[in-house]
Amino acid sequence: MGSAILANVYLHYVLDVWFEAAVQKEQYRGEAYLTRYADDFVACFQHKEDAEKFYEALGERMEKFGLALAPEKTRILEFGRYAEENRNNRGQGKPETFNFLGFTFYGGKDRSYGSFRVKVKSDRKKSKAKLKKMKIWLEENRNKLDVTGLIARINRSLQGYYSYYAVSGNLR
Repeated sequence: MGSAILANVYLHYVLDVWFEAAVQKEQYRGEAYLTRYADDFVACFQHKEDAEKFYEALGERMEKFGLALAPEKTRILEFGRYAEENRNNRGQGKPETFNFLGFTFYGGKDRSYGSFRVKVKSDRKKSKAKLKKMKIWLEENRNKLDVTGLIARINRSLQGYYSYYAVSGNLR
């Protein structure tokens, strides 16, 4: 438990504080945001050049502190209100999506106004893994607990699942 807290504090200084200082000092052209939870983060930039500049500096920063980025989770992608139009103009098809904290983030249109909106849905791989884990637990415990105990445990799991994944637009 202590090591997770220390790692979070370490990343606060290695990444969060540095992001604020680097973005402000380096005079990036557009808006920039960093969202981090534990060791997962998403950095958003208004301009591709800013994202590329940050990505290069980020690798150097992590290396300086003995950290490495997960190559399978690290990439620059075009996302936002103009991504669909830009990609269509270049003949690249649908805009890319990304996964973060158990959700898949994608761009869409607001049903009421037709304007761009960031949408989320449960990450398919994470959902399948949770269902598989529950199935294994049920197989291991169906003869150990009475029906009332099984139902109570399943209800607690479902309540936790719904509490986490019950975000606007994620009804399915």
